[in-house]
Amino acid sequence: MQYCGIRPAGTFVYPVLIKLAGEACVVFHAQVVKLGHFQDRYVRNVIMDMYAKYGPVKFARKLFDEMPERTLADWNSMISGYWKWGDEVEASRLFNVMPEWNVVTWTSMVTGYAKKGDLESARRYFDEMPEKSVVSWNAMLSGYAQNGFAEKALRLFDDMINAGVQPNETTWVTVISSLSLHGDPCLADLLVRTLDQKKIHLNCFVKTALLDMYAKCGNLETAQRIFDELGVYRNSITWNAMISAYTRVGDLNSARELFDKMPEKNVVSWNSLIAGYAQNGQSAMAIELFKDMTATKDLKPDEVTMVSVFSACGHLGALKLGNWVVNILNENHIKLSISGYNSLIFMYSRCGSVEDAYRVFQEMETRDVVSYNTLIAGFATHGHGMEAIELMSKMKGEGIEPDRVTFIGVLTACSHAGLLEEGWKVFKSIQAPAVDHYACMIDLLGRVGELDEARKLIESMPIKPHAGVYGSLLNASRIHKRVELGELAASKLFELEPYNSGNYILLSNIYASAGRWEDVERVRGTMRKVGVKKTTGWSWVEYKGEIHKFIVGDRMHERSDDIYGLLSELGRKMRRNGYIADKSCVLRDVEEEEKEEMVGTHSEKLAICFALLVGEAGAVIRVVKNLRVCWDCHTAIKIISKLEGREIIVRDNNRFHHFSNGLCSCKDYW
Repeated sequence: MQYCGIRPAGTFVYPVLIKLAGEACVVFHAQVVKLGHFQDRYVRNVIMDMYAKYGPVKFARKLFDEMPERTLADWNSMISGYWKWGDEVEASRLFNVMPEWNVVTWTSMVTGYAKKGDLESARRYFDEMPEKSVVSWNAMLSGYAQNGFAEKALRLFDDMINAGVQPNETTWVTVISSLSLHGDPCLADLLVRTLDQKKIHLNCFVKTALLDMYAKCGNLETAQRIFDELGVYRNSITWNAMISAYTRVGDLNSARELFDKMPEKNVVSWNSLIAGYAQNGQSAMAIELFKDMTATKDLKPDEVTMVSVFSACGHLGALKLGNWVVNILNENHIKLSISGYNSLIFMYSRCGSVEDAYRVFQEMETRDVVSYNTLIAGFATHGHGMEAIELMSKMKGEGIEPDRVTFIGVLTACSHAGLLEEGWKVFKSIQAPAVDHYACMIDLLGRVGELDEARKLIESMPIKPHAGVYGSLLNASRIHKRVELGELAASKLFELEPYNSGNYILLSNIYASAGRWEDVERVRGTMRKVGVKKTTGWSWVEYKGEIHKFIVGDRMHERSDDIYGLLSELGRKMRRNGYIADKSCVLRDVEEEEKEEMVGTHSEKLAICFALLVGEAGAVIRVVKNLRVCWDCHTAIKIISKLEGREIIVRDNNRFHHFSNGLCSCKDYW
């Protein structure tokens, strides 16, 4: 039009052009000024509105202040602009000095406070509104829904219906989303019947919300049917909702199948599947998928991605992988919230680097109770009892009250460090100890040999003991070879958790240590009768970004011949240094040579030999084991650490063991 030399008749075209151009519309600002159209109130308002939306908001305010006359739309644009840029003070000040308000003004205040999370103020403005539109109701409903107040959202929806306001599609999506958070199948069915009765048109957005609602209520069959019905109208939100639905119930194969079929994946798609793998115990798969994601062009991970991957690295104990992930975080300039930092503390703690965990904690500008609890738990698993106690004191000094989890962490730390006096002091400071706190205290008493005191504490408990309480007593009986107490604890555990193989194995170990082979066989017979199978013991080490796993007597690894050759050589060196195999943990009455061979090829020994073969000279060896390390392996690893001059860190299912120069950080106390 301009190329042809035709000028617009009047100013009506500029508001349309400016709205269409978005951020790029600054060129039209210059043009309307040059052509003398800036005095037109519609043109002026749309330019000011553009600056309010896209910034800088101070430019919008400058135009607003220069206006000789301001319309209601001008005031509303400025108030919306200030809320968009998080300036609650100026938005409220303008609202208070406005000559008049309309429904848009009131709704802007409701929306602003709701997005800020101040629902009390949002509701106050909503209730004071002289007139409400469906948009006003939707704003308040969204505020409740997006802040997790599903029940309040549903009550407000009832008020809306009773007030005779006709819901629109946005209303239904919001209400359905609230029901998704509520997870109540009965309410979900009631809502669907209402939709049918009112003959509500279900567009793709409403159907996607319904799909998500059914998925979170556990009705995957209906969710899948809606997904299939949507056909070509599926969008990324639809696909992501369905993937999340399958990961939520642990059906990772179906989730992966959908993920692979997606026509276009966004960061939420990757996050959904990565989180699914991480939360369902497939940490290695979560990391492999993350590697694929980082290789994808034009797609960057976000904080949600990093939290899942940090968790996966932590569960695997893969420190090198964890450091690689941190490098990805820094390269992409991803900013972490408190939650992100907490997950990083968890990762370092679980990877055996409590120093790095403490460094991250120190770097945090703001900490919450989870930050403290995560680091306290890290101190506990590494046996740093006094550090955990001091951290709880610091926590109180910063005005953060310890919660149930805090006390569990500190008591566990006292237990692993043998701090009986300090543990009693912490326990007695708890106003109303929960059953988990009793379990920690019984574990502490048992570890230091006060088994009769532990039994008295159980008998005096004002609440019913759970499996953790008797599990602590059973383990203490194993450590101190108290057969009668072990039998008592085991009998209770067999009632409480009859399919937990660990309880049967601990009792068998107690009998085996006492040479009571008939009782060992009786326990194993009970396991067969009940249908309980012994958990396979695994140990793994990280090498070149891959996890190498071993089981007892494993010969499947490609370097098995080298591993067993080194193991045999180490065995000869160890025996020359006074090592005698501890065969008490072998649960069969077999020849002594066979017992020695059985303990000699435990998975952690194989993993350490592999690490010695492939690792750099002098490098720290890190091993993760899914079960508790046995006495023989503990003794053997101490000797290996001295013979090889290497620091060896072993994480079992109970704690960390730092072996160095023939000693262990647990002081042979675990």
